[in-house]
Amino acid sequence: MAKKTKKIETPIDQRETFVSIQKSFADSDLSVEEKLKTLYALQQADTEIDKILQLRGELPLEVENLENEIAELKTKAANVTARIDESNKSITENKHNITECEAQIAKYKEQLDNVANSREYDSLNKEIENQDLLRQIAEKNIAETKDAIAAKKAELEEIKERVAVKNDDLKAKKQELATIIESTAKEEEKLRANRDACAAKIDARTMSAYERIRNSCHNHLAVVSVFNGDSCGGCFNTIPPQRLIDIASNKKMIICEYCGRILVNPDFE
Repeated sequence: MAKKTKKIETPIDQRETFVSIQKSFADSDLSVEEKLKTLYALQQADTEIDKILQLRGELPLEVENLENEIAELKTKAANVTARIDESNKSITENKHNITECEAQIAKYKEQLDNVANSREYDSLNKEIENQDLLRQIAEKNIAETKDAIAAKKAELEEIKERVAVKNDDLKAKKQELATIIESTAKEEEKLRANRDACAAKIDARTMSAYERIRNSCHNHLAVVSVFNGDSCGGCFNTIPPQRLIDIASNKKMIICEYCGRILVNPDFE
């Protein structure tokens, strides 16, 4: 018994276009005509889905940007709050230092009453001066830190106000987006089901080329019918007569020599 020759599948090149798969296009369980019709139906479904997405406009991106801005502001507020907490700890430490300095000053002043000589007297006065200087430094630190805390609290309030404004804006845009999505949900679901059904019939190599052409065109049209009897429906350049005959026959894949799109029979519409 003769062994069946196993077909070797070459890897899909993401740079492939319809031109590069033109020869192997007919190698499929579907007829060329059915495959072309399926591709055109896929394109029609994608075009209608694009229209629905256009209704949403920049709203999804605006919602995402607002969410990112709010998250950044909340992180900034958390950092400011942490700095305020650190400043309060610094005030507590300085107050403790002042208490220790005053205790030391009181102790040295008490010792002054029992000094035995002038040298000891001068030494104690020097210690009192040092402790008094340390107390003044601590008091100055407290005053400066309190001013810094006041500035940080003002900054924190400003951030909170900005977050509130952004939240209101986000809520409004989310409601607007939800309304649009709700009004088109059933239609979009039907279109996506139709698209998936068409895509399931098309081989991976053709789908890869289709997606690549679609993404590279400003109008996202990879498959177009003949326009006005003799022009490409994508770039509107004139199609040679022989190619028009080939398109009408539905027996081979015809590519626009100007834009690289698949050209299909206008009867498909």
